[in-house]
Amino acid sequence: MKKQIAIIGGGPSAYLLAAFLDTEKFTITLYEKNKTSGRKFLVAGKGGFNLTHSEPINQLIKRYTPDHFLDAALRNFTNTDFRNWLNHIGISTYIGSSKRVYPKEGIKPIAVQKAILKHLEEKGIIIKYDHTFSDWDGANNPIINNKTIPTDYTVFCLGGGSWKVTGSDGNWRDTFSKKGVQTKPFQPSNCAYQIDWKPDFIKKHEGTPLKNIAVSCNNGMQKGEAVITTFGLEGNAIYGLSPQIREQLQKDSKAHLLIDFKPSLTLENIHSKIKLSTYRNTTETLKKELKLSAAQIDLLKTHLTKASYLNTESLTKNIKQFPLEIINTAALDEAISTVGGIDLKAISNHFELAALPHQYCIGEMLDWDAPTGGYLLQACASTGVYLAKHLNNTD
Repeated sequence: MKKQIAIIGGGPSAYLLAAFLDTEKFTITLYEKNKTSGRKFLVAGKGGFNLTHSEPINQLIKRYTPDHFLDAALRNFTNTDFRNWLNHIGISTYIGSSKRVYPKEGIKPIAVQKAILKHLEEKGIIIKYDHTFSDWDGANNPIINNKTIPTDYTVFCLGGGSWKVTGSDGNWRDTFSKKGVQTKPFQPSNCAYQIDWKPDFIKKHEGTPLKNIAVSCNNGMQKGEAVITTFGLEGNAIYGLSPQIREQLQKDSKAHLLIDFKPSLTLENIHSKIKLSTYRNTTETLKKELKLSAAQIDLLKTHLTKASYLNTESLTKNIKQFPLEIINTAALDEAISTVGGIDLKAISNHFELAALPHQYCIGEMLDWDAPTGGYLLQACASTGVYLAKHLNNTD
């Protein structure tokens, strides 16, 4: 007789779990509280649909915090495996110039979702919409729409605490905590960070990108682009430093960044270019010899005294290590992703809750972090597949 599996939540980790579960062994029902599933999946696709990242698996694993937690899941279902599976269900992908993986041109996020749902339907997976989990009964069966659902295994894929409009509100945390499951408060990640810009500077440069920079915080460094906003800075060059920034903010109520405006040049290269320049003034030298943008030059001017700006040593150092102070994060709901949720100490190596046998949590419910660029989606997919294979092998 088949055993019953209830999957609660309808995002990427739930999709991949259902796709890889053995329907010869299990009757699988997915419960989604909205009228449609995968809302965050679709919203994320509007900003450039990164399905995964193509870098070698050993390097990819290092992008996660903590890096050891997802090691087994990511090696079990790698970025290459994910691309092969997508191709199997009719979604061709390609590697962009940034090494991120996208659907082939013309394939929209909704088409990817439809291909996945079609695959699940062909497997006989039952999906029930407008079905909301609220608690457990005395035998630890989930209560959904105020009715007990008898099940052999329950897998929760309830998401993190940002983008409430998609249904990923994190309200489940109190329910789990009351049941004796260790949880942590949600915190924003991959979000805008607040900087107290000088009024004249932000009036002139709001919305301007700082391109081809390298940003450092503590022992972390990220290359890419950041956009100057009235609030502060946002973009991939700063998102990847979220763990380091959060750590400093918690410790000191502020975080210190160092920006390298010219990561392709050494300190000596820059010093030499400025020293040997034939242009009439410093600003012209920075613009024409070093190709610094107007925003970068104005940052240097607002930070340095006139004497330091005209001093080659001081100017060179600040081009390679320009200091910026972060005073806060964006609001939780504005973050692309969150950390917090289920404490990693509360689950086994196979994502089973220590306090609730035969109950599992995967995806963004768990307290791990990753930058944007396909890493978040890859980890959700990998945790789903890893758990599916574990359950398939369970007597």
